[in-house]
Amino acid sequence: MKLFTAVYYEPGILDYPLGQKLKQDFADLPWHEIDNHNRIEEMTKRPNSDFTKMKRYLIIGTRKTHRYVENQKISDYLVPFTSSGCTAMCLYCYLVCNYNKCAYLRLFVNREQMMDRLIRSSKKSEKPQTFEIGSNSDLVLENMITENLKWVIPTFAREGRGRITFPTKFASVKPLLDLPHQGKTIFRMSVNPQEIIDTIELGTSPLNQRIEAVNAMCEAGYPVGILIAPIILSDGWEKQYLDLIDQLADTLTKKTKKAMTIEMIFMTYSYVQNAINKEAFPDAPDLYDKQNMSGGGRGKYRYKKDLRLEAEPILTDYVRLRLPEADLVYVC
Repeated sequence: MKLFTAVYYEPGILDYPLGQKLKQDFADLPWHEIDNHNRIEEMTKRPNSDFTKMKRYLIIGTRKTHRYVENQKISDYLVPFTSSGCTAMCLYCYLVCNYNKCAYLRLFVNREQMMDRLIRSSKKSEKPQTFEIGSNSDLVLENMITENLKWVIPTFAREGRGRITFPTKFASVKPLLDLPHQGKTIFRMSVNPQEIIDTIELGTSPLNQRIEAVNAMCEAGYPVGILIAPIILSDGWEKQYLDLIDQLADTLTKKTKKAMTIEMIFMTYSYVQNAINKEAFPDAPDLYDKQNMSGGGRGKYRYKKDLRLEAEPILTDYVRLRLPEADLVYVC
């Protein structure tokens, strides 16, 4: 089965080398001209049940928004970068804020403009900063289509100051292993129990492959991290996540366990996601837990305080027990 069934594109993309390359790579697909990748009228009229079909459209444009957002977690800034959205269908995906805008993968071909701004920004601060370039997409997945990371990582290593970082749920890291990264790229792998990957993180890499990818990147000299995220407190959560932590402790290499950071993030779910999932994935597990969730933030569901207070120490204490050399940087 082909990954994409059609391409929607802004005509200006053909002024860029990457746009011309993508035009050649997907020449066998129908190409539909659009005015703006941010709003495609045809998509806005589609019903929720068409979500999975829309995921097979590739949208190509230029990124117009370049505002950096301060971040107080693993990075100093969130950076709009070379893509938005994804081909995977994780049922909790926070990018699905408005499905007819955010569901599908959007590629932005003006990468030189974005990289120039990133390099200039990296040199302005008094001390080195870390820039999160993967908060809007999965750059390892994107790299399989554009090979952008093969250009981004060595370019920043050569010209940038500080570090860049991105998370992923994909294990296709072989093209990255021999790149001259100079330790300036932090590679972070998101993990969940295999049962959750199978039923909720649809279209992503299996857990064992994700772990192998982290080990390989660490062996290649990259700084690495693990995100246990999002933590889903459904029935049986305690056993699922303690087993996951055991699997990490048993299969990550000694070098990886000593060097890595760990982030733990509890799931936030949205009203929009809930509405879409009921129609697009009627047989999937229901992530909305009326008993254990309440409204928290605009259009969001969060786990109730008493459940969080129960779960957090259980999981953090077990991480510290089984992965004592790793740096648990935050829980949220």
